[in-house]
Amino acid sequence: MRPFGLLDTIACPLPFANLDTDQILPARFLKRPRREGYGGFLLHDLRFGADGEDVSSLSLDDPRYGGAEAIVARRNFGSGSSREGAVYALADFGIRCVIAPSFGDIFAQNCTMNGLLVVSLTEAQIEELLASPEIVGAKPIRIDLEAQRIMCGDASYAFDIDPLRKTKLLNGWDDIDITLTHAADIARFVAADARERPWALPHRPQGAA
Repeated sequence: MRPFGLLDTIACPLPFANLDTDQILPARFLKRPRREGYGGFLLHDLRFGADGEDVSSLSLDDPRYGGAEAIVARRNFGSGSSREGAVYALADFGIRCVIAPSFGDIFAQNCTMNGLLVVSLTEAQIEELLASPEIVGAKPIRIDLEAQRIMCGDASYAFDIDPLRKTKLLNGWDDIDITLTHAADIARFVAADARERPWALPHRPQGAA
């Protein structure tokens, strides 16, 4: 995964509460191969008509927010099913951070596993952000994971994050990478266990590699 450290980006406002995973990525698009990318289906039914024509009034499709790598939304973002495809759609669209008061638990876990940072601020802080000249005017803000702080104009917002999630994101690690940081300890344990319990080792035919 791509490490997440300091991100200077436009933040796209999505002033909706309870955007669930079926809205983020409608289930019918999960039949498509992952390699084709899901970015074009992000919030599809809120952006396009039944005939597939573009009827969007979302800021996602406002040219001023082109290239935005962050989203600011209202509470309960990513609720509903546990589908990881919703995170794929955000990532494939280019989103690296979602800022909201609260998130679906499994959605937040899936974000970390795909290199996306989710930041929880209070509802009052989110409303300040949504009304700020930087967000309204499509001007860059700064998201500093190391310092756990968002800078938006003259305003600064601290946020909490689980230390393990922070480590994964800063380094671009998944669960296997985390395990491999203990490789030396694991090797020492295996060697010691082999000496103490040789009878527990799997049988290998003579001459086998």
